Amino acid sequence: MNYYSTNGKAPMASLEKAVVKGLAEDKGLYMPERVKTLPQSFFDTIDQLSFQEIAYTVADAFFGEDVPAEDLRRIVYDTLSFDCPLVPVTDSIYSLELFHGPTLAFKDVGARFMARLLQYFIKKEGGKGEVNVLVATSGDTGSAVANGFLGVDGIHVYVLYPKGKVSAIQECQFTTLGQNITAIEVDGVFDDCQRLVKSAFMDADLNAHMQLTSANSINVARFLPQAFYYFHAYAQLKRMGKADEMVVCVPSGNFGNICAGLFGKRMGLPVKRFIASNNANDIFYKYLQTGHYDPKPSVQTIANAMDVGDPSNFARVYDLYGKSHAAICQDISGATYTDTEISATMKDVYARTGYICDPHGACGFRALEASLQPSETGVFLETAHPAKFKQTVDQILGGDIEIPAKLAAFMQGEKQSVAMSKSFEDFKHYLLSR
Repeated sequence: MNYYSTNGKAPMASLEKAVVKGLAEDKGLYMPERVKTLPQSFFDTIDQLSFQEIAYTVADAFFGEDVPAEDLRRIVYDTLSFDCPLVPVTDSIYSLELFHGPTLAFKDVGARFMARLLQYFIKKEGGKGEVNVLVATSGDTGSAVANGFLGVDGIHVYVLYPKGKVSAIQECQFTTLGQNITAIEVDGVFDDCQRLVKSAFMDADLNAHMQLTSANSINVARFLPQAFYYFHAYAQLKRMGKADEMVVCVPSGNFGNICAGLFGKRMGLPVKRFIASNNANDIFYKYLQTGHYDPKPSVQTIANAMDVGDPSNFARVYDLYGKSHAAICQDISGATYTDTEISATMKDVYARTGYICDPHGACGFRALEASLQPSETGVFLETAHPAKFKQTVDQILGGDIEIPAKLAAFMQGEKQSVAMSKSFEDFKHYLLSR
């Protein structure tokens, strides 16, 4: 399958080029030239399949023409060495827990898949030269990518993160690893980190000096595999007899996650509708209301992984729906919540049900509870373990949430990071010196 650019001015690319380059020459995001509809027989029996079997079927629709079945199956099964269970919170609202992977965040799925697919292409080409992965993070992406690529031969990862704007536990997960992982602490916000990464891809000097790619959700190998767990959620609801009117609410930042879900719907997944739940960074919410996309500098909130003022994957959503505001609004509604509202939701859910939401999941739960109809079943994505935001969660709930052993292990290491201004010239000079 070939991939085209959302900007429409770059040549078509193979899967290998789309994965290795990350961003098209015209600065657009790669999109598959077609989205295959899965057969009804798959959905009729999906409740009888394992997570890995479901994921392989979905992966084959995107990558099966370019990766041999045996290799693709190995990549999928190795990626999904953990479950994403659906957990009841109320009678009609379920949490899809995406934090059971190595770094306890939803991005483990996409990051692990991309690491394995990129390694497959490197080995296929005989391991010629080192591939340098640039990734901007507002929290969980950095840890998932760093751990997904840790120790992988032929790949070096540079994680750019905003100074003082990720949680202490998140920071430990990518600054203590060493080996082929370099953490770069940028004196700015997430959007500055994302701008540095995008600018690097477009710089001729840097591309002549080193082979660059991205592991942010702008990379097709990072965001498309996230469709796996939407199908898995449907299968779990079907086993309960509750899949007929499935509504999915996605806490949304850079919009790669909801974009993957929308691709799933285009493939035939019976999701009745999606809700994109934002924190105070409400750019997409305002687009739904007005039809005008007006990016702004991000503001810091307690749901920090969603602190994005110019979500990259809006371009993919816009393209997928033929640039039609009306078509987008048919499938997606929006919500936006302040820190005060997020905190109140976390308290309320815990008091009523005993379930602990992280700040991002709380945005998802609140939007569902506000709009769910009696006949519908709601699923919100619990995108990270609440202990990753321990200080915030403890303060809001007045408790002392236990830190899982996986997280505690990261906190034993010594921080290693490179201080960097938000100037591209400084970043470029640093990379050229490598």
